[in-house]
This record gives sequence, C-alpha cells and structure tokens, in this order.
Amino acid sequence: MRLLSSAGFSLAIFLAAPAFAQDRAAGSDDDVHTGDPIIVTAPYVRSLDILGNVSVLEGDELARDIRGQIGDTLTRQAGVSATSFAPGASRPVLRGFSGERVRVLTDGIGSIDVSNTSADHAVTIDPLTVERIEILRGPAVLLFGSQAIGGAVNLFDRRIPRKVPADHVHIDAIGGYATAANDRNIGSSIDVALTPQIVAHLDGSWRKTGDARSGGFVYAPDIRDDLLHLAEHEVEEGHLDEAAELTADANRRGKIPNTASETWTAAGGLSLINDGGQLGISVSYYDSKYGVPNRPGTEHHHESEEEGEGEEGHDHGEAPVTIGLKQWRADLRGEVELGDGFFDKLRIRAGFADYEHTEFEGDEVGTVFTNQGVEGRLELAQNDRGGWRGASGIQYSHRDFNAVGAEAFVPRNLTDQFALFTLQEWTLGSLGVEAAARYETSDVRAPALGIARSFDTFSGALGANYEISESAKFGLSVARAVRAPSAEELFSNGPHIATQSFEVGDVNLKREASWGAEASFKVKTDAFSLSLTGYSNWFDNFIYSEATGEEEDELPVFQYLQRDARVWGFEAEASARLAQIGGFNIVGDVVADMTRAKIKGGDHVPRIPAMRVLGGLEAQGERIDARAEVEWTDDQTRIAPFETATKGFTLVNASISWRPLPDTKNLTLSLAANNIFDIEARRHASFTKDYVPLIGRDIRITARASF
Repeated sequence: MRLLSSAGFSLAIFLAAPAFAQDRAAGSDDDVHTGDPIIVTAPYVRSLDILGNVSVLEGDELARDIRGQIGDTLTRQAGVSATSFAPGASRPVLRGFSGERVRVLTDGIGSIDVSNTSADHAVTIDPLTVERIEILRGPAVLLFGSQAIGGAVNLFDRRIPRKVPADHVHIDAIGGYATAANDRNIGSSIDVALTPQIVAHLDGSWRKTGDARSGGFVYAPDIRDDLLHLAEHEVEEGHLDEAAELTADANRRGKIPNTASETWTAAGGLSLINDGGQLGISVSYYDSKYGVPNRPGTEHHHESEEEGEGEEGHDHGEAPVTIGLKQWRADLRGEVELGDGFFDKLRIRAGFADYEHTEFEGDEVGTVFTNQGVEGRLELAQNDRGGWRGASGIQYSHRDFNAVGAEAFVPRNLTDQFALFTLQEWTLGSLGVEAAARYETSDVRAPALGIARSFDTFSGALGANYEISESAKFGLSVARAVRAPSAEELFSNGPHIATQSFEVGDVNLKREASWGAEASFKVKTDAFSLSLTGYSNWFDNFIYSEATGEEEDELPVFQYLQRDARVWGFEAEASARLAQIGGFNIVGDVVADMTRAKIKGGDHVPRIPAMRVLGGLEAQGERIDARAEVEWTDDQTRIAPFETATKGFTLVNASISWRPLPDTKNLTLSLAANNIFDIEARRHASFTKDYVPLIGRDIRITARASF
C-alpha cells in the first residue's frame, strides 16, 4: 500500500522540503538500532568518503564522551576542537573553522538557533537525546549550505521514528554523575508501536551542574599579572582591602565563577511507516539557563536611552551575567518509495523553530535575542544505474532575527536563502568518482538601517578515489566554495556584554570564496586501520573578526575584516590490534591533527587550535572494556594581533565499561577519570580561554540502557 493519498502527500511536499535523511538509525543490535557501519547522511552513495572525510560517534563511545554541549562532546575526534565559551555554551570547531563556516544539523537541517551569532550562545541540542553523530569535513558538506564551507556536524535522534519496534515497545535511557561540576544528568526515550504501521515517540532529558572546578589557576598568566599590578597600585594608594581582594582573585584556584547550568528538554513524535515509505512529525522544547563567566577588569558603563547626556549609565561586570534560552521546534520528515525507475526515493525534511534568548545582568533583563526560522529540503535520490547513483534537490531557509536591549549589538535582520544542489557518484571498477554542485542565492536585510544585500553563489567539487587493493585506497578532491557574508558580519555595531567586546561589522563585505584541495590515504583490515588526510584552502576575501587594539564603551573593539588567507593542515587516525590476552583484544589507537591559518601579509587567523596528538590503549572483552589514553596539545604561539598565546598541556584519562547482562548490548555501566593529574589546560579556540580553563580532575559514572 502506498503511504498516503496523492492529494495529501502533494500538500506535504508543497509545504516542506527534505534533508539527507538516514534510512536507519545505527547503534546496538536490537529491534530499533541497527549496528550497521553506514553513513546515514547520504544513503544514496557508497560511503560519502570521496568528497568528504566522515567520522561517526555513537553507542558506548558517545556515552563515554557525552558532555552538556555538543562542542565539548566531540573534542576527541580528529580535526575537532570546541569554542568552549562556558560549560553551558560550546560549539564545534572543525579544521579551525567555526561560527558561520560550520553547520550544526539535526538530521540534515539546521538547529535554527542563534549559536552562530556569538560564541556565548548555546546550541539547542542536548547530547543526551542524540543516538548518533556524524562529523563531515571536506567539500561534500557543501550540500548542506554555504555555511558548511568548513564542515558540518549532523546529529540524529529518534524523535521521528524510522522503524517499528519488533517488540512493540523500545526504551533507551542514559544517566550519570560527574564530580568536577557536580553534574547530574538523565535522558530517556520510549518508542511504542500503536499499530503495525504507526509508531509514537516520547523523550526527555535533564542536566544540572554547579560551578565547574579547574585544575591549577583559574586565570591565565596575563590576567594574573594585570590583577597583581592593580593590587600593587591599590597598596600605593593605601587601599589594603582592595589590594587583598585583587591578590586573592589573581591566585584563584578551583571553582570557575558563574559557570553553573541547568537544562531540560521534552519531545514527542509520530510516524507512519509502511512499504510505500514513511511520514512523521515531532514537536520539541529546549530550556537552558547557564552562567557567563566574567573577565576580570572589564567593568564598563554606557548611557541608556532614557538618560541624559551628562548622566551616568549602569556598570557591567558587577552583577553576574546569566543566559536563559528556550526554543519550541516542530519537524517533519517523509520518504516515498518511487520504484525501479530513474528515481529511487523522494525525501522531504522541514523544521520550524521559535527561539528566545535573554541575557540577565543579576536579576535585571539586559538584552533579549529572538529568532524565528524555517528550513526545508526536498531531495530525489536515484536508483543505481550500472554504478551511477546520486541525488538532487532544493533547499530553502528563512531567518527573522532580532535583539532588543541596551546591548543589542545586531539590529533586527532577515535572511532568506534558496539553493539547488546535486551529488553524483560513479563507480568504475576500482575507480570511484564524485561530483557535487550547489547554486545558492542569499538575501540579507536590516530594515531599521535601510540596508539590503543580495548574493548569488556557485560552489562545486570533483573528487576521485582509487582502490589500490581490497583494503587500501587513495583519494583526491578539488573544490570551489563561495559563501555570502552573514547578517552578524554585515550589521554588528555595539557592545556585547556576554563576550565583553564591542563588535563592529562591515556592510560592504564581499562574498568569501576559496579553492580547496584534499588528499587522503586509507587502509582498513581486520587487525589494522589507517586514515591520513591533508588539506589546503586558498581564500579570497576571507572574513574574520580581529581585535583592533582600540576601546569603545570601555570594551575592546573587534572588527570584521576581509583579506585573502590560506588554511591548511592534516588529520591522521590509526588503530591496530596488538595482542590477545585471555578473552581480551588489546587495541592501540592514535589521533593527530594540525591546522595552520594565515592572512595574506603575515598575520595569523585568530583562535586556531594548536597541534594535538591523542593516543590510547584499550582492552576489549565481551563484558568489560578498559581504556587508558594520553592527550598532548602543543603550545599555540601562532597568534593574531592582540591575541594571547596558549600554553600546551597533557591530559591523562582512563575508563572502564561493564556490560553485566547476558545480552551485552542492553546495559552498560561506565566509570571514567578525566584529567587524572588535575592540570591547568586551555583551548586556544575558546574566546574565553584566558579565564575559563578546561575542567580539572573529573570522575564520571554513566549508565546506558536499551531494551
């Protein structure tokens, strides 16, 4: 039987459009999860590894690495760092790219929040509700939008069920406790087969943390020196109490002030699934409140609109800043089987979100950010024709962003984007070829300023890989990527309390374009795997934010600039079965990555992660896995003007997982110790790294169940 009547389904197609929906959700082997090693982002190609470099995080590995925000969850993956603005706000950094060059997706469409606007804005996705994460790097991610020029992180949940549980009911749950921030968390979901074709889904999550505890000093040496210098000045003035307070602040250890958070989510979904395809909807709610750490010595004031010219405004920095955000979201996903003709499937994917984000200064409302957005994709996947397969489609998004308050650094703006895209793959014996193309038009408007900009962009990529043997292959790709400047890059002009900066855009920014080349070598056998990737990007009109050395409203000024630039680096991953001792396989693995980025003329691009190597040794048994690992991060001295260097660090971590039930996939209990030696560590990619270090010694207990 077909999924819906032709009239009803035509209406659904008219109102929405699809993402690269996954055919099946992967995880443990049971009636809902599949365990299949596939890349579900693009099921119409073999592996999406000709034009892309893909990593997958799921199951026990995801449970081990899970943190409050998606950025911190992914930092063990090759080529991935995080903004780590605060424990409550952390976005992924891929190959040194962040913000407008990295898209965070939910099953192929955007998170529809304002996390791209500023580093202090959280991503409205709770990792506790996610069952699979795919990290995509390279030119293939252009299929998701010009904002994915640096990469994309695609997260999958089951809020719109894809499969009917064989036992009628399926339950997943995860919960844990971590000592460094008194982190208590729990998430659970249930899928119920209401009929042989209709599945209902409910899920929810809750996380509450106290202030995070650091290893070593809270503040970096430059800030500590400034505070001690101020203390000396207070002594000279005879202000001994103030001097003692400044000295104590400079020597602060332990808890990082104002880093507590509380987040909860709830969602429900319904799917119709049969031989003709599937159609489902979901509604979800995300609510979070988290602190924004204050940089010492950044108190400032400004005049409010109601105050006269000679009147003093109110001080910032005296009251703690917290952020409260909430988002309502509705999603639709559909898939129709088209038979054995030229096209295999028609996929639709759409989402709508209503977002509100409030910055509180103590108990007072500071600035309120709102965003209403819609995004949709429609995609036609082709049947395999003698080794030729692929998909083509359209994509549309609308964003209505506004900020109201004394520090609304961006005026109300509207952004509309429309795109046509295609990805085609040919397999000719040992040779695989992929080609991708995307045309996109962007309209960005700020009605209050009377400014409207329109941009047309075309991006394309061509790649090939050759199977040297059944276990080894070599790949090469080239790409031309073009990105329109965002509203924040164009229209910012004002103080931003959370980032403690004065941000200035440029309404005359041009399109950003790059040529990119990527080469890879991959080997995979039963006992050994190796992946080596090198990449280089040459940018025309690269857009970046840099400190100018000036002050406005007693805040450092950060100006969006545009110059030619080059970004290059490598990623390496290797794993080998070293021995078998008793019932345990002894496996060693290593991950290494490096990114370099320079502006034409000699300056370095700001906040580029330092070189990193992570190596681990793991004993894998039927019921028990034990792991020890060491992560070394180099000093980062390749810095932009007015940027501070970051000292390198070495972290030592260990974990053990136990599956006590006969069906080992159903229940996992884990104990992990991270940063065992309680050292002081800072991520250079973080805007707040000089006063928000990584957490110190952290003992984590996690239970994960699936029945």
